[in-house]
Amino acid sequence: MKTALINATIFTGEEKLENKVILLQDGLILSICNQSEIPSDFQIQDLKGLFLAPGLIDLQIYGSGGKLFSSFPDQDSLKQMEDDLLSQGTIGFFATIATNDDEVVIKAIEVAKAYRKNAKGTFWGLHLEGPYLNSIRKGAHPEKYIKKGTLSEVRKWVEYADGEIKMITIAPELQDRELMNYLNSQNIIISAGHTNATYDEALTFLNNPVHAATHLYNAMPPIHHREPGIIPAIFKKKPYTSIVADGVHVSFPMIELAKRELGEKLFLITDAVTTSNQGAYQHLFTGDRYTMPDGTLSGSCLSMLKAVENCVKKANIPIDEALRMGSTYPALLIKNNKNGLLKSGYHADILVFDKNLQFQNTYFSGILDKTIQ
Repeated sequence: MKTALINATIFTGEEKLENKVILLQDGLILSICNQSEIPSDFQIQDLKGLFLAPGLIDLQIYGSGGKLFSSFPDQDSLKQMEDDLLSQGTIGFFATIATNDDEVVIKAIEVAKAYRKNAKGTFWGLHLEGPYLNSIRKGAHPEKYIKKGTLSEVRKWVEYADGEIKMITIAPELQDRELMNYLNSQNIIISAGHTNATYDEALTFLNNPVHAATHLYNAMPPIHHREPGIIPAIFKKKPYTSIVADGVHVSFPMIELAKRELGEKLFLITDAVTTSNQGAYQHLFTGDRYTMPDGTLSGSCLSMLKAVENCVKKANIPIDEALRMGSTYPALLIKNNKNGLLKSGYHADILVFDKNLQFQNTYFSGILDKTIQ
């Protein structure tokens, strides 16, 4: 299929373009050109003044639409996430498993492998958040499942997953270097999270081999003028760092601070959950957040585009940069060189939104998402 998208403002991830046309062919972006250069055999689609940007990428989400994949992994839950996220402009995600018993981890791996052949293409693999965390910073993670990692267990999971484990959040200060080196050798992104690492400890592992940090500020020691902790170390070493931009998990002035310090290394996640009343994670929706039954803050109710909107309207981040935080930077972290930009040769996975940053549509592999009316 050959399509020309006209009359749209284009945020490519590198620049903002007016009065240009995106040519889509066979699921890829053929080129960005002038309207006079549209080939005669291309079908014209008039966007009527809307805005285009690279499709959004969420590297940490637990479930959607009442199906909590994180606790009850099954193929229906993955399909629910694919459908829901595509209808919000998110074209790639890591389904996340929070700290749980080993059976849940194994089940999630089995489901991911089985679902792969039926996936639309937005499910990009698993993110294990735990169980190798620091119980001092457990947050909503059940302490009874938190443990120190062993190389034998990690190797078993990784080999069984056959490539489906893409990312793992751990407390690096409690793990053996041998375990972290193994994960790094398997091209699994190691992210520091639910950690109580000191400043000096963090300097020893950030970027070597821990190349990311999970939900900045949350579940890590706050900055203290005599005990700086891991946050100033993150600001110094600048690994790719995720943040939950909802104003609940992190206040907007602190998002501004993180952006000043981390620049192009700060990226957005939703950390989103869905209502659940059973299992290890019983998420209760209380109007603007999810909590556990004891009141502990749990995951968010964000969409990726809402996170972008919050950055623009409440954290004073320019729109083009906020969009990069939701697409370009996570793509760079995971070394995806086919998404995160709108340019020749990249996948035709495109977010469509209006001047108020409200979602309008998704092109996925160049096809208009038919689930959206």
